[in-house]
Amino acid sequence: MIIGITGGIGSGKSTIARALAARGYAIYDCDKEAKRIIAEDQEVQQHIIALFGKEAFVNGVYNTAYVASRVFAEPELLKQLNGIVHPAVKADIERSAISIQHSEFFFFESAILYEAGLDGICDRIILVEAPEEVRIARTLQRDYHGEATEENINKVRARIQAQKKAVSCQPSAISNLLVVNNDGKASIDELVCHILQNL
Repeated sequence: MIIGITGGIGSGKSTIARALAARGYAIYDCDKEAKRIIAEDQEVQQHIIALFGKEAFVNGVYNTAYVASRVFAEPELLKQLNGIVHPAVKADIERSAISIQHSEFFFFESAILYEAGLDGICDRIILVEAPEEVRIARTLQRDYHGEATEENINKVRARIQAQKKAVSCQPSAISNLLVVNNDGKASIDELVCHILQNL
């Protein structure tokens, strides 16, 4: 069974994924594995070079700063880059899930599960949610050393707003969706038990 874990910034999806990993479950981190695929998959590299030019790789190393500057200036390039990377990640998830013979569940974590088209390969989707103020507090603690300045709070709010459009595109009623409220009232262990009982 392939199970996707998603949720907005500060929702705690990564914390839940780590708790599942601590229990021995296979967890596939889409961000981490996408970087590995770009670094190792020659076919993906060739497509990226065709899109951005040879400057996309310097001495065989992905030129993240260059590519980031290009997609920032030309948003259409980001869509095309995602069109290269997302299918490769999707195929890698499916291969990895097949290779895990000893476990009934194969989890993967992705903040952009729906945008990347990964919902189509999921038997279940866990959507981790939390109130906005809780998400802001968690993100400030994680990314800004807990410094709750007005500037930092506004930066986090902007990131949350940027994600809301994608979240609103999710089907409102979907049979394989399990919504988990990670508002801090229940422990992570309790939430993980709830998840495992409802898969």
